[in-house]
Amino acid sequence: MIQAPAPPPPSRRRHDREIISLAVPAFGALVAEPLFVMVDSAIVGHLGTPQLAGLAVAAALLTTAVSIFVFLAYATTAAVARRVGAGDLASAIRQGMDGIWLAILLGIAVIAITLPTAPWLVDVFGASDTAAPYAITYLRISSLGIPAMLVVLAATGVLRGLQDTRTPLYVAIGGFAANGALNAGLVYGAGLGIAGSAWGTVIAQVAMAVAYLIVVVRGARRHGASLRPDAAGIRASAQAGVPLLVRTLSLRAVLMIATAVAARLGDTEIAAHQIILSLWSLMAFALDAIAIAGQAIIGRYLGADDAKGAREACRRMVQWGIVSGVVFGALIVLARPLFVPLFTSDQAVQDTLLPALLVVALSQPIAGVVFVLDGVLMGAGDGRYLAWAMLVTLAVFAPVALLVPVIGGGLTALWWAMALMMTVRMVTLWLRTRSGKWIVTGASR
Repeated sequence: MIQAPAPPPPSRRRHDREIISLAVPAFGALVAEPLFVMVDSAIVGHLGTPQLAGLAVAAALLTTAVSIFVFLAYATTAAVARRVGAGDLASAIRQGMDGIWLAILLGIAVIAITLPTAPWLVDVFGASDTAAPYAITYLRISSLGIPAMLVVLAATGVLRGLQDTRTPLYVAIGGFAANGALNAGLVYGAGLGIAGSAWGTVIAQVAMAVAYLIVVVRGARRHGASLRPDAAGIRASAQAGVPLLVRTLSLRAVLMIATAVAARLGDTEIAAHQIILSLWSLMAFALDAIAIAGQAIIGRYLGADDAKGAREACRRMVQWGIVSGVVFGALIVLARPLFVPLFTSDQAVQDTLLPALLVVALSQPIAGVVFVLDGVLMGAGDGRYLAWAMLVTLAVFAPVALLVPVIGGGLTALWWAMALMMTVRMVTLWLRTRSGKWIVTGASR
């Protein structure tokens, strides 16, 4: 007689429910973010090629500027989640407000730098003479929305720390819809051209920031948390963010080196690389959703002095990462005949792309472990180790990637170098989690 498989242990079911409830809405919010740029591109593209080229340059600059400050979300999530675990919601929200005030100050500083240097920045990025005026216009107007964008990052971290990923999803959907409507109305209805697209995006971003602030302020009043800026708290938030800033800059350097090497390989290779990188980024969004769940869950367990629960959650999330990576890898292999023609009809690009795509598919289980452990250590507030680990990874990857064109390697060789980079990250993160040194309990690390 065939016996039914034993049901999973209660702790595993509990972890699964937590991971799903946090990761699924987080994935929706993450995917909504790049759609802003896609909507802008679709609307501005009908104005003309110079306008679209200008938007591309300005959007690249803005995306880079904002991605540098993603630590506002990560560090805030970990700090708030710890205090939630300790049962001190007032302190948790107070910690979140420090992150929001830091975001406002950083946003003002970025505006002060961007407005006068916009022409120089656009020139450095190589905009043509016809595209440069549009890039400068879009960059200067859009920079006014950077404080709101950074507030959104910090406030998202607050809500994630409070174990709420649904509100960020709703705000992201509302912001996406508003952005599309405002862009269409201002670009064509009001006849403002590319300036209308920039203003539409700024208004949508400000509206999103206001929505977040309403939620956070209500929570602060409910639990008696102060809303006033606190110099010591803001300074502590900045100090916690520095290691994560180093980590982020190192990761950006890896991606920039890979793109620069692909460009040196030729037009066909860089075109194929861009397609693969877009797909790789989409997979990263999905895996990052599990990492975000990890940040919130691990921080809460450690704040509650539950080291055993943190270890169990970490173990279960690693299993999720591996399974997700295997599934994504299989999907890439099975679906490549369907999605590759959607990106390009150039046979040379397709021929160059396919073997490198198989490397990406094979490395997805590794990526699954990397993203999960990254989230676990962020949730533990182990930013200093993450910074050093990413610097080591960059030191290993850079010479290997730069050797690819020297030894006559192609795009596939470059993506093997990317797979090596992910493997180094996995090893460094695994060694840290295995050591147990990341497990520091209490309301603060």
